[in-house]
Amino acid sequence: MLPTKGDILRNNKLVVFGGGAAIGALGGLIGLGGAEFRLPLLIGAFRFAALEAVILNKATSLVVVGAALLFRTRAISVEAMASHWGIILNLLAGSLLGAWFGAGWAVRLRSATLHRVIALLLLFIAGVLLLGHDAEFSGRAVLPGVWLMAAGGAAGFAIGVVAALLGVAGGELLIPTLVLLFGLDVKLAGSLSLAISLPTMLVGFARYSRDDSFAVLGRNRAFLWIMAAGSIMGAMIGGFLLGAVPSAVLLPLLAGLLVLSSVKVWRHG
Repeated sequence: MLPTKGDILRNNKLVVFGGGAAIGALGGLIGLGGAEFRLPLLIGAFRFAALEAVILNKATSLVVVGAALLFRTRAISVEAMASHWGIILNLLAGSLLGAWFGAGWAVRLRSATLHRVIALLLLFIAGVLLLGHDAEFSGRAVLPGVWLMAAGGAAGFAIGVVAALLGVAGGELLIPTLVLLFGLDVKLAGSLSLAISLPTMLVGFARYSRDDSFAVLGRNRAFLWIMAAGSIMGAMIGGFLLGAVPSAVLLPLLAGLLVLSSVKVWRHG
């Protein structure tokens, strides 16, 4: 049996590393890991099945987020993040449940349906990039006491579901939530989002490990680590270039890329 185009690309280490680096740089330009851009690449170029692509994306995101969290402790200390433990626990209460629910839903969906869900969520993320990424720091929460906790739990649940279905860290949703709902500074929100994302992804990952599709990680171990290494390097490069391109230009371009990816994923299904 002749190798497919996807097989050829998967076995090309330079292509895999370069793809990871390009995706990481895109995410780094806006302070994110880039997983929402990586997923369409895994489905479209590398020709993984939808659920396999989500699991690979989740595994790669775990490595990238773990590295990013270590890097960011130089700018935002662990003590500064720990002082906001109440907010972290509030969002985690919803996101952990959402991640388990979302992963369980994903493994039960037909492949064609999962493609449609992914395509629609990519459109949603594109809208968030355009409307929510420039959220402004207010210094105060928008709701009092128990209402804030309820809103935080609900937001966390929704973010956990989306993160599980796309195999992403969820920073593109967590950061606007932390800024708009809890009134935090965007730099602090970026670090807290990583602290919330890591356990959320681990829960989704644990749920996916119970499905037969999880074997894709064993079959593509080298691919995974090369993609993760490229993504980390790309994220670092993108971070250094952060602010080099005006947000008014960059965000519409990235949103447009997500819209195009959404159309391709929809057709791929």
